[in-house]
Amino acid sequence: MSDISARQPVTPGNIFKFFTQVPIMIAIILALVAVLDWANFGPIVRFAIEAFLSTLPFLMVAVLLIGYLKATGAEGVIGKAFEGREVQMIFMAALVGGLAPFCSCQVIPFIAGLLTVGAPISAVMAFWLSSPLIDPPTFVITGSVLGWEFAISKAVFAISLGLLGGFGLKFIGKRGALADPLKPSYRKSTCGASKFSSTPKWTFWQETPRVDVFKTESLNNLKFLGKWLAFAYVLEALLVTYVPASLVAQFVGGEGILPIGLAALVGAPAYLNSYAAVPLVNGLLDQGMSVGAAMSFMIAGSVSSIPAMTAVFSLVKKQIFALYLGLGIGGAILFGTIYQMLVGG
Repeated sequence: MSDISARQPVTPGNIFKFFTQVPIMIAIILALVAVLDWANFGPIVRFAIEAFLSTLPFLMVAVLLIGYLKATGAEGVIGKAFEGREVQMIFMAALVGGLAPFCSCQVIPFIAGLLTVGAPISAVMAFWLSSPLIDPPTFVITGSVLGWEFAISKAVFAISLGLLGGFGLKFIGKRGALADPLKPSYRKSTCGASKFSSTPKWTFWQETPRVDVFKTESLNNLKFLGKWLAFAYVLEALLVTYVPASLVAQFVGGEGILPIGLAALVGAPAYLNSYAAVPLVNGLLDQGMSVGAAMSFMIAGSVSSIPAMTAVFSLVKKQIFALYLGLGIGGAILFGTIYQMLVGG
């Protein structure tokens, strides 16, 4: 017979903690959709599942890599490889990010892996900011619909935003503000640092303790990152379903600097992946949107969408989250203004 007195008391804090668990929040959201709008329940669930499955291969590669690094004891070696090379890493991360075929949510597992092995937050942020903005397929689609001048400029701004964020964090980091960027909840959920600190054992499967670490780390990272990405894609499905493009157009039309700033603020919560954004922005331009506002809207929407911010918030401390959000929106306004001055006349 169980000891009833040993059970946790029912308190407002415990109730809040229960309802803020990610799976519970997903279940509540979908239940509300089912009750209030059954016609859209199926499409929303399918959208979220398909989006999650499209990310799953990237997620699996990332979590298996983290597990491998932990099991072999190589994370310390990789972390040391970044020491003294921060400037080079920032440049390389921004350039590679511009070529990586990741949206703002798909890049999250790789960011977790980089931070886990000790990569400097400045280089990670450079990759983090530039990666969602441009990749070869997006470049071609953008150029074919919005013009090659727009596509080339967006690619340049993507790398520039990565460099701006990377060197900005390098400057701030020297003052000790960004030490240990990962949230304690992420470290706790993924078992923290590796217990193997000696020479790496690349064939880790020959030792049972290392195999156990590989299984544990891979599974814990999959559960932690998977649940937050699933939540992010449910939010995305809600936004796509219930926020019409015509409503967005009402906020970002017109000329001048003000629409550029509004475009960044609207683009941040209104999720647009790099493919869906192109035809929408083309339509907004036809409705009178300035080219600077269009650029600002695309940059902010790619970097700082609600799904992306949800995943970021689950991973890093609030200071890093605030910097990521500020750089995404601030960079969108900056480069939108520059593009307006150069092209819009």
